[in-house]
Amino acid sequence: MPGALEGIRVIDFGQYMAGPMAAMLLGDQGADVIRVDPPGGPRWNTPANATWNRNKRSIVLDLKQNADRDTAQQLIAGADVVIENFRPGVMDRLGLGAAAMTAADVNPRLIYCSLPGFGSDDPRAQVRAWEGVLGAATGAYRMSGGGRASGERPVYTVIPYGSAYGAFLCAVTVAMALNARARSGVGQRVEIPLFDATFSVVGARGLLVNGQPVPEAEFNWSRQLPCKDGRWFMYVANNKRFEAFIKSIGMEQWRDAKLPPQELAQKFDDVMRTRTAKEWEDIVAEIGSEGVICHSSAEWLQHPQALQSKIIADYDDPVLGRFRGPGINTRLSLTPGTVRRPRPQPDAQRAEILQELAARKAAASSDGSEALRAALQGVKVVDLCIVLAGPTCGRTMAEFGADVVKIDSPHTRTVLRHNDINRAKRSVLVDLKTQAGLDIFWKLVDQADVVLQNFRVGVAERLGIDYERVRARRPDIVYGSMNTFGHVGPYAGRPGHEQLGQAVSGMQVRYGSAKPATAPFAANDYGTGLMACYGVALALLHRRRTGQGQFVDSALAYTATMLQSALLQDYPGKVWNEPHGQECLGSGPLDRMYQAADGWLFLAAREGELARCAPLAELAAKSGAELERELESRMRGQSVAAWVATLTRAGIGAHRVVPSLVELMTDPLVQSRGLAVTRDHEGFGPITTTAPGMKLSGTPVAVGRPAARPGSDAASVLAEIGMANDMERLIRERAIAVEGVKAGC
Repeated sequence: MPGALEGIRVIDFGQYMAGPMAAMLLGDQGADVIRVDPPGGPRWNTPANATWNRNKRSIVLDLKQNADRDTAQQLIAGADVVIENFRPGVMDRLGLGAAAMTAADVNPRLIYCSLPGFGSDDPRAQVRAWEGVLGAATGAYRMSGGGRASGERPVYTVIPYGSAYGAFLCAVTVAMALNARARSGVGQRVEIPLFDATFSVVGARGLLVNGQPVPEAEFNWSRQLPCKDGRWFMYVANNKRFEAFIKSIGMEQWRDAKLPPQELAQKFDDVMRTRTAKEWEDIVAEIGSEGVICHSSAEWLQHPQALQSKIIADYDDPVLGRFRGPGINTRLSLTPGTVRRPRPQPDAQRAEILQELAARKAAASSDGSEALRAALQGVKVVDLCIVLAGPTCGRTMAEFGADVVKIDSPHTRTVLRHNDINRAKRSVLVDLKTQAGLDIFWKLVDQADVVLQNFRVGVAERLGIDYERVRARRPDIVYGSMNTFGHVGPYAGRPGHEQLGQAVSGMQVRYGSAKPATAPFAANDYGTGLMACYGVALALLHRRRTGQGQFVDSALAYTATMLQSALLQDYPGKVWNEPHGQECLGSGPLDRMYQAADGWLFLAAREGELARCAPLAELAAKSGAELERELESRMRGQSVAAWVATLTRAGIGAHRVVPSLVELMTDPLVQSRGLAVTRDHEGFGPITTTAPGMKLSGTPVAVGRPAARPGSDAASVLAEIGMANDMERLIRERAIAVEGVKAGC
């Protein structure tokens, strides 16, 4: 079956991770991706290129040479999409920039997506934004104790949040822009700075109420626990079977006795040490609560759930040979993604690409001519989702202009993160366990284009609102479903949250080492919401061509795999030696955090570049531990600001380590660029949330109104489906509620 992007041509100028990964996501769904390699091949020679450059063809072009620039211009003139992730201005100086290439006499249908480290309107636009620099700038390297005590160290993570989320948002935005082009007939320019993209993963962790972070619970039952066999077990308490679990192990007596947190934690540890991690996993699954063994990434590559869901699979590669690595992230039932070809050797398809270029004629546009304010203008969505991943999908669609009606149960307590994930939506409280509540749902479906849900397997079926029944009534519906482990495999029916996606895939072991630790962001939740949104946008594009709806599938475990795609290639000779643990400061002397006189900074330099920096030039010949010791000593002699300025002038990547998300969210630069917005929320007062980081020239995204008080849009929603006169009856029958339910943290 052809992919949803069959016939779409993408020119991939990307280097390192963000650009190549974004182009891979498009290629996985059927796009014809032509990768423009520089002489000598990709700038980052990593085994991960076997994943990121699959489903592509290659031509080598030296963009400093006139003839090759002319070829690049011809490729762009015949393309649908361009992806590049150079610093702002580089492509313009080459004559290949967005303004020139989208001009009416070149390619007005082109979608040109730029992924710089810092945006063209950011004063740091020319800073060398290596991944470590981005992590330092966005609060990814959280202080070991939360920044509350002197002497604390930041903790490095090898997970590339900036690049990964830049790729995720690029795929989503390109798919949305293709939908807009199908209606308007014109392309547009897109800029997604990786710094800005990272705010999508900061999410509710950066939420501030009256300028203060949401307080953490004194004791958190969701935690990593030691087991009899020396393994660690991740238990998550945020489910209806929590009470059954703690009662079954005798912990409710200690909870009810209100022991001090340290004593309660010790009791919990003692109980868990009585059985092996596998025994606990089976017990928790039988009870219906949530928990998994904390695996390493190497173990995830062998895990039955990874293999049976095919998020991990075996592939061929011209360099690695047969290897095991990440599979297809976003799944669609009628236009499934596939790995059609391995990565090409550089310039392998030069002859055929040039031949096609000579013969290619501009395709006659069959697109519409609508004047659009937003990419999803007129699209209606019914959002049944809870927690983070599912609501993120609906929120992102709302940011792109969709009319999203959020259905919550009247019996569900509202949490503060509601104000992050449900902004830009309308809200109704409907009890789908009542017939009258189901009547409301079906009337909404009759007018909808998309239905979203993230129930565990079986819940939608029990309610009678699963895909098959919705499709029977609306064959053209796009139905998005998200869960923790995927819809296929031995764990498919198990409930779960963010922490389980981290634990099962190796993220927690990598971040914590000897004792697993929860990563600093809810990256799997937000990433899964974005990947589901990508799938929905593809399905809408397919529906516009064929009239067919389809089922879209995304999962936390899929996202956890893609976030680690720089690391998850297993092949003969593989060594698992990437940086890890709570004592880690970076990946080597030239790519790590250093303590200056008044704080911490991240240094990101390539071999030999220190020679350009006068205060450090004499160290250019040193390496390894000796270089590290010298740099540690030198850095303490000046302030962070002084070192960052000196290194930046020398063309070396550097940035102050932002120690907390409070500081990030209150940064005047962040606020002036609209990445953190503070608005009054009914019932809560001023709340600061993140905002979307995508910039589109033709159909801009919008942060949307503050999250509505749950149930406050009942009147308008019921009026639209012809039930305005039924409100009092529906309230009496407890099918709906019109006042927000009790709020909590």
